[in-house]
Amino acid sequence: MIDRRWLLLSGLVVVGLTGCFHDDDDDNDFPGEIDFAQRPDFLVGEISQNTFQVPDNDLLTAGLGLDGLMAAAPGYDDPTDPTLGELRRNTLYNNYRALMDPTSAGGFGRLYGPNVDNPVDPDQGLIPGTEYIAYADAGDGVQTVTHMIQVPDHFDPNNPCIVTGTSSGSRDIYGAIGTSGEWGLKRGCAVAYTNKGTGTGFHLLGPDLGYGMRGQLIDADDPQVSFRADLTDQERQAFLAGFPHRVATQHAHSQLNSEADWGRYTLQAIRFAFYVLNRQFADQQGGEPFEPDNTLVIGSSVSNGGGAALRALEQDTLGLIDGVAVSEPNVQPLPGRDFTIRQGDDAPIGPGEHSKSLLDYTTFIALYQPCANLGQPAELLATFAGFLTREMAENRCTSLAEKGLLEADTLEDRIAEAQQRINDYAIPEEQNPAQASNTTFLVPESIAATYANQYGLFGVEDRFCDFSFAATDANGAPTALGDAAASVLFALSNGIPPTGGVSLVYDAAAAGPTNITTAASPSTGRMDRALDGILCLRQAALENQDILAGIADVRASGDLQGRPAVIVAGRADAILPINFTSRPYYALNQLMEGDDSDLHYYEVTNAHHLDAFNAFPGLATRFVPLHYYFGQALDLMYDHLRSGASLPPSQVVHTIPRGEGTPPLALGNLPEIEQNPPADERI
Repeated sequence: MIDRRWLLLSGLVVVGLTGCFHDDDDDNDFPGEIDFAQRPDFLVGEISQNTFQVPDNDLLTAGLGLDGLMAAAPGYDDPTDPTLGELRRNTLYNNYRALMDPTSAGGFGRLYGPNVDNPVDPDQGLIPGTEYIAYADAGDGVQTVTHMIQVPDHFDPNNPCIVTGTSSGSRDIYGAIGTSGEWGLKRGCAVAYTNKGTGTGFHLLGPDLGYGMRGQLIDADDPQVSFRADLTDQERQAFLAGFPHRVATQHAHSQLNSEADWGRYTLQAIRFAFYVLNRQFADQQGGEPFEPDNTLVIGSSVSNGGGAALRALEQDTLGLIDGVAVSEPNVQPLPGRDFTIRQGDDAPIGPGEHSKSLLDYTTFIALYQPCANLGQPAELLATFAGFLTREMAENRCTSLAEKGLLEADTLEDRIAEAQQRINDYAIPEEQNPAQASNTTFLVPESIAATYANQYGLFGVEDRFCDFSFAATDANGAPTALGDAAASVLFALSNGIPPTGGVSLVYDAAAAGPTNITTAASPSTGRMDRALDGILCLRQAALENQDILAGIADVRASGDLQGRPAVIVAGRADAILPINFTSRPYYALNQLMEGDDSDLHYYEVTNAHHLDAFNAFPGLATRFVPLHYYFGQALDLMYDHLRSGASLPPSQVVHTIPRGEGTPPLALGNLPEIEQNPPADERI
């Protein structure tokens, strides 16, 4: 047994570890059985290939450029019948803006963005090249996963590189376009994207329509449909008779635990990239094929895509990946390991408190945060007042107290108690303002409903915990999704309702199926944001054996095989709190690999999960863009792998918020990740 301790002072993180180190004697040499010039067996159907040339179009911005990305969303000639080009353009626009603050004051176009450090077009950020899209078999012979490879025209066959861009959240194939996609294309690397079996694979059950790989609305029985619910026509009609207008989503209702395969799908995308490069440059490489031993491969992306990159490296038995650089990864470390986490003088967080599952902490937040929101500063409440009314938040406080889930007697004390319960659940206080904004937009509720279905392998017809998805009318009742909304859903949706006009519906509401935002719980008779349904999800997260088995299947081992990796995370992350994700994963990796570990962890203060929210009043003064440090992490990893430059030691980066008056973000707000940080900033 070896006892090692990492000590940080002055409000930083302390991690103490005790355990047996795992020695990996697998040298990970590529065995040579795979011909990387041959089409991979997992691909199904035709490969879509399109070349995009400037100034009319490009790989990165669909011809919009920096100015177009910062302007209002482009329209459609006919929104009920959009062209594939219009769908692609608006998808890129929406995915870019969903993941970062798109304002100049927030740094877009100055400190980060498509034009920054762009060797091809430093003005607008356009990058010409070729794009390949194909389906892969998800493993059941019916569902599909979408992979995409982008090869910029300035790709250098003599200095080849591949960067992965697994989609963040539940987004589709362009979900990482503005993050690792942008970085890789600017560097001249091929980018290997995958939607990892989530994405806008919606099945509109009423009209029996689905979506093709490029976002076009097609018949659900079309062989090119990306997802169709596993229902016979008779079963579909019977379900709709009781629950009309419902929508199935691939992430929630494929009856596959896609998260267990996010790493595998990322590795597939890399394999696809090698095939594309060998095909595109067959006449330019003198017979020398692109293979892992002569091509630099960096696993990357953010959020779910970041977790997928880490899992891919854990599972990489073929030596495909040279290193990983990720931001705010959704990674669920194996629980119960013997280490503690401490921030400054705070009480240590021990086994059983850290490393909780996504569904565990998300349902806990969904339970208490609507009440706790009322304790946030006035400017935040004013920003989001239209999304979570004071009446509904007060109702949640009252209902929680009636059920014995809050002990305080007055509203003011109940608000404070709800917030304290959240922070006592190993969720840092730094995330409180960001969590308030997330909850107004139903982020915890949408994650809880989707992932409970995924882990439990439930179908749309199960309506687990009485939740379903549908468009809703002004009264909150399910209705048909309009023709225009249905036609452009691929471009608008983040893949997880509420999104693109598809709402989260509570079918057991007192007045009948109702949008969760106005749903009255049958046990309380008040509009408390479907508390009864949230309690069902909370219990399921802790006790449902099918769901617990699904969660066990997605747990990460922490074994990165001694290869270099970088994680950047925001201390104020309110979607993936760091005591359940990045911090314990870093500690678990130290236990697993010991002195062989080459994982570096950079924790950024005043940064949270959704940079796009930094554009809102009340958040702009408090937070800086984590995306800026993600770019640094990729730069550091690239230089390390290309030239042997050392990776900075694990550290906390103390940023400076913009503060009162919200002056434009400047480099002075964003100190660099240091090669030689002071001792009291090291992790």
